[in-house]
Formats: sequence, C-alpha cells, structure tokens
Amino acid sequence: MSDLPPPADTPAPPPRHAPEPPDGRSPAAAAGEFRPRRRLRRRPRSRPRFQGLSFNRLIPNLLTLLALCAGLTAIRFALEHRWEHAAALIVFAAAIDGVDGRLARLLKGTSRFGAEFDSLADFLDFGVAPALVMYLWSLEPSHGLGFAPCLLFAVCSSLRLARFNAAIEAAPGSEPPKPAYAYNFFTGVPAPAAAAVALFPLFASLACTGWGWYGLANAFRHPAFVAIVLVATGALMVSTLPTWSFKNFKVPAQYILPLLLGTGAYAALLVAEPWAALAAGGLIYAGMLPFSARSFARLRREAEGLLDLPAPPERKAAGPTG
Repeated sequence: MSDLPPPADTPAPPPRHAPEPPDGRSPAAAAGEFRPRRRLRRRPRSRPRFQGLSFNRLIPNLLTLLALCAGLTAIRFALEHRWEHAAALIVFAAAIDGVDGRLARLLKGTSRFGAEFDSLADFLDFGVAPALVMYLWSLEPSHGLGFAPCLLFAVCSSLRLARFNAAIEAAPGSEPPKPAYAYNFFTGVPAPAAAAVALFPLFASLACTGWGWYGLANAFRHPAFVAIVLVATGALMVSTLPTWSFKNFKVPAQYILPLLLGTGAYAALLVAEPWAALAAGGLIYAGMLPFSARSFARLRREAEGLLDLPAPPERKAAGPTG
C-alpha cells in the first residue's frame, strides 16, 4: 500500500531548498508570502511645563500697567498744553482703577506685588498727574506760590495711599476689629475720587468754553480758586471723614427706579456734554460727603444702642413640685 504512487491531481510537495528567483527576491516573497510589518508605537511627547502664573491672573496687573501709561501720557499732553486729552486720560485711568481690583478678586489673582504696583500707579495717576496738570493749566504764572498747592495735593495723596496700605498689611489682632457697618466706608476720600474733584475747575472751564461763557470759564481758571480746590481736596484725602465705598451698598426698593433713571440721564449727558457731565460728577460726589458722614454716624449710634440694651433675664430651671 505504501508503494502506490500518489494520485495525479495531488500537487507535489515543494522542494526543501527552492532555488532563488532570478530577480533577486527571496523565495518567500516570490511565493507571495509577505510578513506583516511591525507597527512602531509612538511614545507620547511630553509637553514642557513652565512655572508661573496663568494669563488670567495677569490681567489685573496688565490693566494697572495700562492705567499707569495713561497717567504718564496725561503728563505729556499737559506739557504740550493739550488739556482735553490730559483730562480724558486721567478719567480713563480712574475707570481702569475701579475695575482692576474687583477683577483681581474675581479671578483670584490678588498678590502683594499687585497691591504695591496698584498703589504706585495710583500715586502717579491721581496724585502727580492731576497736580501737574492743574499747575500748568492755571497756577504756573504764580511760580513757587502756585506750585505749593500742587505739592500739598501730591503729598496728601501719597499719605492717603500709605495709610491704606498700612491698614491692609496690619497683622491680625494688632488693631481692634472694625464693626460690620464700617466696612462699607473708606477713611478719607479715595485717590481716584479726589483726582476727579481736583480736576473740577478744568472740567467746568472746558464746558463753559464750549458754551461760549468765556467770563465764567476764566473765573474757574483763576489761580486762587484752583488753589483752594487743591488744598481742600488734599485735606479730605488725609482726613478721617467716612466716605461711602459703594462695595456692599444696598439701595432701598423705592429708590431703585429713580437711580436707574438718573443713571440713564447722566449717561446721556456724558455723551452729549462730557465736560459738563464730569464737572457735575465732581460736584455730586462732593455733595454726597456730608450724607456719607451722617450715615456713618447713624449706623454707629444704632450699633452702640444695641450694645447698651440690657441683657434678657435668665429663666430659672423648673424644679420638682412637692
């Protein structure tokens, strides 16, 4: 049985050593047998990590830098006697100053560097720049006598900012805690508001010049009037007068609609007559100072009255009845 030849249709087994094809290919390739390629696994590229702050936390410092540049440019415009541009840049710096601190707290980007940088920018924007603008605009003919109110205003601005920074950096427990109502008030007039009040003669004179009231414009530009405004504003900055901070200010329900209407009217006036609106804003803030002091005194009396109330009598524990 084993000597029988294989059937005719059965293929012959391939030889053990097949001859190489004439084109130089391997026998396996010539026979159509291809080995699958081995896929190389790419190693994930490690991204470099940099130490530092995120861009969101740098936004408040960038805004402070922008305000500082605005104050420096205002000084340049004042040297060139371009009063409108100088005043507009100081107002722009004040608007940025009202945003950068709140934005830093919102983005959790508060830092010691940001606080110091903000104070230095505020001193230049609202202490040096307004004083120099008013000196070049009105007090320069008086020479040294006219420079004294400007110098006093800048010094008061630096003292006010130094007192504010010292209150922030005070160690907990070194000073008695303030009552809850006192956190809604500043001590003295803030530097941006003081700059707006100090620039009131310039705002009013520009508005009167636009209306053709040249006599009144010259009266606002008189060195004596400008000097009185600068000295009074500087004294308000270093005073202990409580002023509203408007951070947690609550508006009663019956005043919400009049407040909205008044804000809309002021915005319309700001677009139509910007210098008159800015002058009116300075007058409105100065007129609010007595009401702010009265509100602080009322809240203090109410708090002291609550402390003087007699304590309720203690109830005796009911004993067993006999």
